[in-house]
Amino acid sequence: MTTYDYDLFVIGAGSGGVRAARVSSAHGAKVAIAEEFRVGGTCVIRGCVPKKLLVYGAHFAEDLADARRFGWDVPDCAFDWPRLRDNVLAEVDRLNAAYTTTLDSHKVEVILDRAEVTGPNEVRLGSGKTVTAGRILIATGATPQLLHFPGSENAITSNEVFHLPALPKRVLIAGAGYIANEFAGIFHEFGSAVTVVNRSDAILRGYDEQIRDRLLQISMGKGIQFRFNTVFKSITKNDDGSMLVEFMTGEPMTVDCVMFATGRVPHIAGLGLEAAGVLLENGAVKVDDDNQTNIPSIYAVGDVTNRVQLTPVAIREGQAFADTVFGSKPTRVDYGCIPSAVFSHPPIGAVGLTEGQAKQKYGSVRVYTSDFRPMKNVLAGRNERALYKMVCDAATNRVVGLHMIGPESGEIIQLAAVALKAGLTKDAFDQTIALHPTMAEELVLMK
Repeated sequence: MTTYDYDLFVIGAGSGGVRAARVSSAHGAKVAIAEEFRVGGTCVIRGCVPKKLLVYGAHFAEDLADARRFGWDVPDCAFDWPRLRDNVLAEVDRLNAAYTTTLDSHKVEVILDRAEVTGPNEVRLGSGKTVTAGRILIATGATPQLLHFPGSENAITSNEVFHLPALPKRVLIAGAGYIANEFAGIFHEFGSAVTVVNRSDAILRGYDEQIRDRLLQISMGKGIQFRFNTVFKSITKNDDGSMLVEFMTGEPMTVDCVMFATGRVPHIAGLGLEAAGVLLENGAVKVDDDNQTNIPSIYAVGDVTNRVQLTPVAIREGQAFADTVFGSKPTRVDYGCIPSAVFSHPPIGAVGLTEGQAKQKYGSVRVYTSDFRPMKNVLAGRNERALYKMVCDAATNRVVGLHMIGPESGEIIQLAAVALKAGLTKDAFDQTIALHPTMAEELVLMK
């Protein structure tokens, strides 16, 4: 019987890798995990968590203004970007330490070094040391997709945005997905002039059309600018630090910061996967339903597989891997009814099929909506309207999609996802007594 240094060697200490490592160790495996940057991965270090903290900070801009309508004598307030930035980064440091402590307490060896697969059971570290493992798990996540044109190196991505030395007065954001719209809202609330540039003519591809159109209307009403069907030509750095951005068509712009938010791609560069014989598909690690690659001893979970790029999905995949391989409890992830949110201003929540997707799948659907001004917005004098949308299979009246835009949509959609997962019908919602006065009551009042 072959003896290895470890039963499991994990490459990448993000959400999926950490879960797989600690649960495998709890099942009795000898585990090591390698991380070339910081323990915690994209979500904790440079993604969901610090971004949501910035979103909270941005909300105060509107809350302070609204407070006057609610009787509070609020003076004009100045925003201090370095203070928020440093507080957010301090929280990231705390979480990094907490994740490391969790691994240590589960007897997982943490190796702060780069790792490369050199064989079915072999990994070479950046130090030059080679280690062996019965199984290798790739959990290196995803990395920002970059645009390439003259001067594109002057742009930043969502990785660097948390470390900006000063708040830029004029920001140009390339892309129109969730990262682009979230940071457009954040920068706008902090007082920056924001322009979103996209090569197509729509935002938030994959979300329900009515919901994304409502966000576009509200964003434009706030003063965020959008330039569609626009392709970059060049970026030229000026002597004063500003940048001249030119496009293939349309007028050039001078801004202080260009941020690429054009999606994220699997982080596979330099891992040695192709040389080791691991099959890739469209730039991602190809795996089966049990997270196993074509090499029986090599597995992959999370964004590096490009199945569903969401942290909770990576965690579920890491758990399923550990339980299946080391826990004698075969488990597969159910990818149905995964809720998602866009922490824009206002936020979006969604679960299940869009109206278009439902029509393609079921043919005939029923759609119910509620278009209303949240009570707080009414007294605050804000004209922003929330929109809730329910999509049902006409044959069974089962709810197959819920989509919403409005305050606290992310919080509301989480429990709504339970209803979809349970296969509830519109009748179940109708028979539920409303909790008044709330925004969520509109879910059981839709006509």
